[in-house]
Amino acid sequence: MKRRGHFTKDPIKFLCIVVSIACTFVLCFSVLKLNEIPQGNENVIGLKLKKNLIDGGRGVGKFGEIVIGMLPQDLGFTLFLPSEKAFERDLGLGEKGNENENDTYAILTRVLGFSAVPRRIYADDVQVGKEIDYDSISGYTVYISKDSDGLLIVNRIASEMVDLRIGKIVVHVMDGVIMDPEFEQSVRPDDD
Repeated sequence: MKRRGHFTKDPIKFLCIVVSIACTFVLCFSVLKLNEIPQGNENVIGLKLKKNLIDGGRGVGKFGEIVIGMLPQDLGFTLFLPSEKAFERDLGLGEKGNENENDTYAILTRVLGFSAVPRRIYADDVQVGKEIDYDSISGYTVYISKDSDGLLIVNRIASEMVDLRIGKIVVHVMDGVIMDPEFEQSVRPDDD
């Protein structure tokens, strides 16, 4: 004799079976979609492949690539990126490596906060002799002007290269690091 509906008569068994089936489906779909999850920081990898398109092969350097990789490539930002010489001179970060990689990443994150503006600003957008100001993503105000040679001056720091484009990001390579006095005091190299 067949017993029909014996699972529906015991709600605990019915609930356990429904939950087990649902968990099995979720697990199966998760495993199938696992290969679509990006691994690591794809922005930095993509930047290395695009380096020759960015600035004619001159490169923005190791630290520049890391800082640019921290920004989303699909949103409009302007980044006043320190040159490799400025990273070494002003922050004590050299190509040879640093004692503590976590400290280096924390310093680069702070540099990003001071030097990234959430809008695209090209050198042509700034008139010679006029100063404009914007808030960076950390809330620090950056004052931008242009000299007669067409180079940008940001918080009294001159640019070395302007209008490098990476996706929707505009990069201006600066001959110094844009930072507030407190951060400057905390990262001043020991030889000062």
